[in-house]
Order: sequence, then C-alpha cells, then structure tokens
Amino acid sequence: MRKLASIQKIWKIEKIENAENIELAYVEGWQVVVNKDKFKPMELAVFFEIDSFLPIRKEFEFLRNSSYKKTDIMGEGFKLKTVRLRGALSQGLLERVETFPELDGIDIKLGLDVTELLGIREWEIEERITTSGTTLGKLPSFIPHTDETRIQNEPALIKEFANKEYYISTKMDGSSHSIGVDINGLHVTGHNFEYKDDGKCAFYNLVNERQIGIKALDYYKKNNLLSFVIQGELCAPGIQKNRLKLIKPEWYVFTIIENDKRVSLDKMLKICEEMNLKHVPIEERDFSLPNKYPTVDSLLLRADGDYPNGGKKEGIVIRTVEPEYCELIYAPLSMKVINNKYLLKNED
Repeated sequence: MRKLASIQKIWKIEKIENAENIELAYVEGWQVVVNKDKFKPMELAVFFEIDSFLPIRKEFEFLRNSSYKKTDIMGEGFKLKTVRLRGALSQGLLERVETFPELDGIDIKLGLDVTELLGIREWEIEERITTSGTTLGKLPSFIPHTDETRIQNEPALIKEFANKEYYISTKMDGSSHSIGVDINGLHVTGHNFEYKDDGKCAFYNLVNERQIGIKALDYYKKNNLLSFVIQGELCAPGIQKNRLKLIKPEWYVFTIIENDKRVSLDKMLKICEEMNLKHVPIEERDFSLPNKYPTVDSLLLRADGDYPNGGKKEGIVIRTVEPEYCELIYAPLSMKVINNKYLLKNED
C-alpha cells in the first residue's frame, strides 16, 4: 500500500523571493510551500503526498477553496495536487504532528506510516470512470499492481543504479491494464480489478479485437509456463486528457512477467515483436545512472519534454536492463520521475 501520509524530516527551509508569509520546506525529494516560521530544519512533521484524498475534518478545512472534491465513488474530501504559489512549486502538504489527536501517545519516528490512522486514501477516480465494465473482483494474486516508486520518495535509489546497465522509457499518460494467464485461463484487469468479458470493458474489447488474449495463451502453453503476465498503459481518447492525441485506443507494454519474475528489457522487446504488441518508447540505454544523473533535480530535468504529437510528457521510468531485486523498495529496481510541468498542466 502506498505511504500517502508519513512522518518525515524537514531537511531544509528556503526563502521564496518576494513572499513575506510563506517559505519552502524540503522533505525527501519533495518541496512544499508552508507558512513562514511554522517549521524548523531537521524537525519531524506529517507529510501528505500529492494524489492523497484527505477526509473532511477541521484540520483540512483551509483546503476547501482549492482542493474540495465530491464524487459518487470517492465521496467528499480534499485532493492534494501540485500547485505553484508565488512562483514556487508546492508538492504535497506538511502539518505539525501535534495537529492530529490520533498521534498522541504514539512513538513518532522517521518514516512512520500514518495513512490509515488519519483516514487518507489515494485519489483513484480516473481509472474507475474511464475503464467501464463488470468487475469480477480484485487482481489475481499473480498479477502485481503497477505502481512505481517516485524518485522523490526514495532519492537513495539513484545510487542503487551505480555500475549497472539501465534504460529509460517514456511514461505514457493513460490507465494501466494487465493480461495474465495461469492454470485458470485468461485474466484481463485494470489497475485494481479483474474484468468480465461482457462487451462493456473497453480494454477487454481491444484484447479481443487484436487477439492479444489468444496470443498470450499460445505463448504460455508453448513455453510451458506456470504464469504469464503482460502489463501496459492503455491510452485513448477519453482517458486522462489524451495528451498523445490518439484517434483510437493503443496499449503500450512496459512489463512482462514469466513465472512471477520480470523479464529483461531485451526479452520484453522480443516478446512484443513476436506478439505484434507496441511497447513504451525506450529513450535511453546506458551504464551507471549516477554518473550522468546524480541528483533528483537532474532527473527532473531529464523527465521534461513533450509527446511527439501531444502535450507535456508525464515523465520517465528508469529500470535496470536485467531485473535486479532492490531491498530499498522490496521489488525489482526501478523508479519513476514525473515531469513537474506535466503535474501543473494536468491539474483541474
């Protein structure tokens, strides 16, 4: 589960030019605009990430004019988004620990996850609206969620790429979907749910139209696998803001898993060619990432750019060419870098 609210250390505070009442606080790889003199460097505070959906309570009422949302699915609350205040980028929310009675008597320590304790949820409305269809339940156990760790949450990940061959792919702006095959047959899923083949799910219809399910089943049987998963981003008119300016749906593969193990970049590209599937664009392939991009800021600059025929690029994903387990994230080594300009333009 994503750590949306946690105890973090403010490692630096900076002045904002021409701003008397606010300043910039730095937490992990993020920067947040805060009231002047509210925090001190090296102090612990509660940090809420962007895309957090905060409950209705008096402590968050100051967000009503800028962040209030109400939907049939999510209910009422406040959605945190990237904003610019007096020219300074603000990504998230910082509050003092003593603001919340739930934290009284708790051992407050760096990294403590307080997401559930404070009733914070992740804003998920986009996928649920744009991927209609009948759900069969949660994801099958062999199909993992597709969330990547943001570099701002784990800046130390950069050093993990030292002396390793890596590649950078384009993060496509759409909705993640997976196809899986196991002993029980074919499974077609969104980010959180498995879908039924009833003609109502746009992605399932695409799978049938292009015979992707048949190809996946054939590959699974031919290679005598216990499980086979293809994961990608569905981009189309009506999904997000269609920043790729597509006139028809397209699915861009970014991960392939055989028997619960992610395959290498080269094998993924080979399978995509064999099955006639598009994959995410590979922007760069090189060795020892920290030599070229040693800081979060350098990677944020690298993530900037535009889609070939569309708007601001969402960002990039960085992985090792050969999958390698990383203890920092308890998963194969990878991270995403979201384009700050995309975040600003993508907010309503």
